[in-house]
Amino acid sequence: MSQTVGELLTSTLAQIGVNQVFGLVGDALNPFTDAIRRDKRISWLGVRHEEGAALAATGQAKLTGRLGVCAGTTGPGATHLLAGLYEASHDHAPVLAIAGDVPTNMGGIDYLQAADHVQSFRDACVYAASINSPDAAPAQIHEAIAAAYGSRGVALLNIPQDVFGAKTSKPALSLATLRQRPEFSPAERDLNDAARLIDAAKSVVLFVGFGAHSARAEVAALAKKLNAPIVHTYRALDLYPFDDPQVIGGLGLIGSKAGYDAVHSCDVLIMVGSDYPYTEFLPQKAKVVQIDERAFVIGRRLPVAQAVFGSSRPSVSGLLERVQPKGNDSFLRSAQRDWASWQGMLDKKADLSRSKDRIHPQALARAVSDLAAEDAVFCVDTGEVTLWTANWLRPRGGQQITGSFNNAAVGVALGMANGVQALDTNRQVIAMCGDGGFTMLMQEFVTSVQHGLPVKVFVFNNAGWGLVHLEMEEAGLPVFTKGAIFKNPDFAMFAQACGAKGFRVTQPQGLRETIAQAISTQGPVIVDVVVDPTEIPSMPHINLDQVWKFGIGKMRELVSA
Repeated sequence: MSQTVGELLTSTLAQIGVNQVFGLVGDALNPFTDAIRRDKRISWLGVRHEEGAALAATGQAKLTGRLGVCAGTTGPGATHLLAGLYEASHDHAPVLAIAGDVPTNMGGIDYLQAADHVQSFRDACVYAASINSPDAAPAQIHEAIAAAYGSRGVALLNIPQDVFGAKTSKPALSLATLRQRPEFSPAERDLNDAARLIDAAKSVVLFVGFGAHSARAEVAALAKKLNAPIVHTYRALDLYPFDDPQVIGGLGLIGSKAGYDAVHSCDVLIMVGSDYPYTEFLPQKAKVVQIDERAFVIGRRLPVAQAVFGSSRPSVSGLLERVQPKGNDSFLRSAQRDWASWQGMLDKKADLSRSKDRIHPQALARAVSDLAAEDAVFCVDTGEVTLWTANWLRPRGGQQITGSFNNAAVGVALGMANGVQALDTNRQVIAMCGDGGFTMLMQEFVTSVQHGLPVKVFVFNNAGWGLVHLEMEEAGLPVFTKGAIFKNPDFAMFAQACGAKGFRVTQPQGLRETIAQAISTQGPVIVDVVVDPTEIPSMPHINLDQVWKFGIGKMRELVSA
């Protein structure tokens, strides 16, 4: 039986478990959106900006590992997707982007809205191609989705309007193969050599990244057997509860002093599922065992003594079977004392009673964390809000955290939160946004309202680009006020204008009560919280030269004033 390419694509997506497509309607997409309208297995979720569609699809893909799907029509409609698709590209999430295109007989003559989508998107994609014949559609649809799953990235299908509406009698191909990549075990020799290296060490640290999520239990068991502390990347912050005795915080400027010191003083560092890019925080003297299922990332950030090429769970499980237990826990206890001291400092910074007339951003992050549901999902934006959440969120239970980890893009949290919330409207989804990032795509809150997505948005309102402000001072420069400071609207009133609930908080008294009320409110909510713009994050490794430059920057600000 023949069907249009739009019908074939819709049916294929539905059969492999895709339930939603995010996008903005347009003429080139009409054959596709009409097929979705008639197919009850899959829903179209219209957004207010195509970047919001790409971010929603990316949010789903990051959280679940399953294919996210977004669509944009010809020219600017499609290219608006691109910024959001870099999120999926950098965080290795499987996303299918569908671009409508001008009719084939209008190609190459500078027709209205014509754009070379394939060439434009290629840098962000693991696959990018145009379907120029309806009979080619089954094979190309399969290849695109297989590439997105197999290479964990973005696949672009560019489809001219006339091809979208044309019919083919060829069926979809090999649907059973369109799925997440299975785990695979490393070579026995690699495991044996790694175990010998670990057995010879007096002190071991496990440094875990996002790729260690599938090995959560195995990593915990290995850490206990080796009396080894666990240090994590920000993307793995939700791997273990904040009060797990083996965990001593993160690494880098948004990590802990305990984590940094342990990583740099151990004999052997076991890296699990991490391609941590900030080499200045990685040790150069410790012997490193790196476990990853991407062979090309092993050894490119720091010298590696032993590579273990395999998936995290079977690799760590294999080490657990081979290594000898370590009875001396002095290294672990020392790291735990350092971590307790660091936690004490964090608690003081988050104390609401620090000031009577201002809200410190640490207090906001901690209060939201404490009051969130046991299975809440936090979607965190980029900027100073990243620093507040990295140190003051205390994940527990089944909570998950996602954000722009490797792309570090501003304005992504709300779009991703919409996608995550669409997976389950009964699960609590919290967007932690800076005011600058929120205003970038605040229209996507209208998407939340329209589709009944009960996202809870907390805006850290410091009336400026806080992180850029810090970066200027760190460079010894006065703040460029015309670029770094701005005037915000009342975000609570904006929520109400959208038909939702909004709260505004300017004083520490009643902050927790307002947060609790917002979280318990039905439907989408915005909480506009005015926070102290002068607060400096707790960064454990600011050297004397950086401190001196901060001082110079502050002095220049005073002189300028």
